[in-house]
Amino acid sequence: MIDKWFKKDIEKVLKEKNIIVFIDESKEGSFLLNCLADDIVKYEANDEIEELRIKYFIEKEDSDSKKYIVYTNTSKDKLKFIREYCEIDGNIHITNIQNYIKQKIFENLNENINKTDSELLSAAKNSIGKDEIYWRGLIIGTSGIFDLEKELLPFINNPEQYVSKYDIDTKIEFYKKINEYLNQQYIDKPASTLANEVVNHIFNVLIKDENDTLSKSVYSSWLDSKEYGKSLIEYIKQFKLNDTIDIWNISPSHPFKQIDILWLKEIGSELNNSTKLSNYIPKINQRASNKEANKIGITFWKDIKILIDFDRQEISRLSSIDDCIDFYVEKLYKVDQSVRALYTEFIDDESVLSFYQEYYKELMNLFLDKWFQFFDKYEQNQTAKLKEIIESNSEKTAIIVGDGVTYETSQNIASLVSNEFKCKNDYILVDTPSITENNMSQIYVSNGTIFKTLSEREKFLANELNDKNIGFVYLDDVNEDTQYDYLVCQYKDIDELGDKMNNKALKYFKEAEKTFASKIELLLNSGYKKVYLITDHGFVLTGHLKEHDKVDVQFIGDIKKAERYIRTVQRQSNINNLVEKEQMDGVYNYVYFAKGMNPFKSVGKYGFSHGGIAPQELITPYLCWSNEKTSLNNLNVKIINKKELTNVTGNLYQVKIEAQCSSNDIFSTERKIVILQFNGGKQLSKSQIITMNNNSIEKQEFEFDGYDKIDIQILDAITKELIDKVTVTKRNDRDLGGLL
Repeated sequence: MIDKWFKKDIEKVLKEKNIIVFIDESKEGSFLLNCLADDIVKYEANDEIEELRIKYFIEKEDSDSKKYIVYTNTSKDKLKFIREYCEIDGNIHITNIQNYIKQKIFENLNENINKTDSELLSAAKNSIGKDEIYWRGLIIGTSGIFDLEKELLPFINNPEQYVSKYDIDTKIEFYKKINEYLNQQYIDKPASTLANEVVNHIFNVLIKDENDTLSKSVYSSWLDSKEYGKSLIEYIKQFKLNDTIDIWNISPSHPFKQIDILWLKEIGSELNNSTKLSNYIPKINQRASNKEANKIGITFWKDIKILIDFDRQEISRLSSIDDCIDFYVEKLYKVDQSVRALYTEFIDDESVLSFYQEYYKELMNLFLDKWFQFFDKYEQNQTAKLKEIIESNSEKTAIIVGDGVTYETSQNIASLVSNEFKCKNDYILVDTPSITENNMSQIYVSNGTIFKTLSEREKFLANELNDKNIGFVYLDDVNEDTQYDYLVCQYKDIDELGDKMNNKALKYFKEAEKTFASKIELLLNSGYKKVYLITDHGFVLTGHLKEHDKVDVQFIGDIKKAERYIRTVQRQSNINNLVEKEQMDGVYNYVYFAKGMNPFKSVGKYGFSHGGIAPQELITPYLCWSNEKTSLNNLNVKIINKKELTNVTGNLYQVKIEAQCSSNDIFSTERKIVILQFNGGKQLSKSQIITMNNNSIEKQEFEFDGYDKIDIQILDAITKELIDKVTVTKRNDRDLGGLL
């Protein structure tokens, strides 16, 4: 605020004059020069030679076109060569800077201030850039010279740089204020040392869960700060926790993951002791809901809470395969979500994960007992699913076919898609064994044929629905110009990552989920009325396995063993803990599955498996998002020469587009469109944006360019809505050039 008052004094003189002399006998007011505009030329003179030099430069220059301020510590009566500027132009004379500050406060605020000289000078310097609230807070005692709530954070982020803005006296006052906050005596020390003391103090407040509002406020701001966030991570790494601290009396907002690890281990060792476990529940709830913990990425407590809170007693009430399926998609999938999150976080720390993995498997075994009790009633409904979707939708539709997308993963994807789109949540029961070759063929092929390659499956579907405009595009290649009546997108990242990287793939799944969500929104915003998400199969996570966990069988005859199933030529007799399915596959006649989530002993790497008959592998997503937004534009645009376009002679053809509207609302006076050309599902061209006005006709001429058929689509340029379409067919008669 002092800067504004000083500038006002200067401008009052320079409004009429070009030169002002700033006489500062206190030698403490030079900081005020930094408050002045850059277009004012500044000189400093503290002896006769400097005065003479300055006078020479001012007289030499065109002083009428510039403004000058001459700063000096010499009293007016002792000035020589610039004395006349004081008399003719003007001057500001400060003999005592503190008196000047008090005078300005009284003149502008009508208040008196009671501070020591050093405090008052520091306050003035710190008031630069602030408003009068700063001074009023000092006067009535509601705030200090330094607002530590605002200044501590930039200080500890870069101590040396922050204090460099202060002169020595102000820095001392700032250090004193910090030491007062730390409840210690002021000792001159490097800024970085003092900053470390501040951080240690804040961390110790959290460790002891003390009632220190300022420290907790600074910590909270630190967590929210994008600018200073990196320094927090570095300070946390450097901080040494005392081995004697009471880990259960620490603030739930603390930033120390090593404390969480200690909690997890102690809680994990008591998971099956309900009495002791109940004592930990309040701490789990606190940490799970703590905003500060979530901000630093400690989010796994909500997953611990879901796992521990799950009511096992509900499993005992399941009495059919349908009950089991409904129970999984309504409740149990959430446990799988949480366990996958825990595996992702702690897969490299078996000392933590082992407790929760064992608890999870115990829970799942209870459910699997019911699942396999009724499994003989399981029936897949996956076959010809793409055909079913396409034939049941007349509007523009996209189907994303994932590979290895579990039901629980799909629910994460659904949570990432904007709520502006309506989502219908259902499931598909897949065929067995739950492997890509089999299940992808079931999705694409209606007659049960198993095709090895994607191209064979796509060819079958395209031939079976040859009256439909179906496009096959990898999801990564989809953009707003990907326009078909029916779009089928393949996305294999999750299955490929799992097969190649096993447990290490988990950390990449979140990015895959984001890709799904972003592409779903892109398609819905690009004219597709519905977007489906389906998949071939799910997967089970086996986590850390011991040798004795793996399923060992002694089969006779020729066998083909995979992680989750075994094919045999002969029927086996020792199958008490297995499920048998009679299924031809080459020379093999039977396939056997383990009644559980653990894999068979095989040469494969463990961690991420599919092929079996656990619910995580067989119950897959069948999600449908719809864009139900209606256009405010009632201007009807249509192709009016469709009949003549079905039989075109020559290499050129003309598309006539008419715009008409019966209403007179302001949204229907014009409509922007684009024209797309396709052949065999491949986009050939896209027109510039065409503006259609009411009662107008637009004629656009194109050439076949070697094609016999061209599919034309008219899209709304804004919403990407499909407005009209036509197939243009070329007559194969020889072009006689108008001779007939």
